[in-house]
Amino acid sequence: MMNRAYLSLGSNLGDRKAQLQEAVRLLQANSAISNMKMSSIYETAPVGYLEQGAFLNVVIQMETSLSPLELLDTCQEIEEILQRERLVRWGPRTVDLDILLYDQEQLTTERLTIPHPRMYERAFVLVPLQELIPSLTLPQSLRTQGVELWKTYIDIQAFLLDLN
Repeated sequence: MMNRAYLSLGSNLGDRKAQLQEAVRLLQANSAISNMKMSSIYETAPVGYLEQGAFLNVVIQMETSLSPLELLDTCQEIEEILQRERLVRWGPRTVDLDILLYDQEQLTTERLTIPHPRMYERAFVLVPLQELIPSLTLPQSLRTQGVELWKTYIDIQAFLLDLN
């Protein structure tokens, strides 16, 4: 059975776009993931720990036969491949992959909460997510300052082939 999932990807270390491209390539290479679509890329100010550079953020929509925990494992494997280090909470990172939504499921385990528990507080998640789910209503209290359109791609292949 195929399930629809939405992931948030972010990077603020090294070649940020290249980190996101490699994360998307690794997701695409997984045979249990298909029909991927992506939002525009946004450059965003850091949240939480402010002593770090700006992030590039994107949201990916996908169909997957992976369970939520299998998808989490896949995301964490990609973070490990791309040498993510967890030194400071909300600190700088080569790449961060978070599961935002998984079908209409609500799940709370020690390892994973769906919907993502802080997504409705984060413009860097909701602004690109709304591109993929136009019916999504943004909270009126949401502050979108610091979330700037960085680049729009026609599709994922165009993103992966863009070497600039």
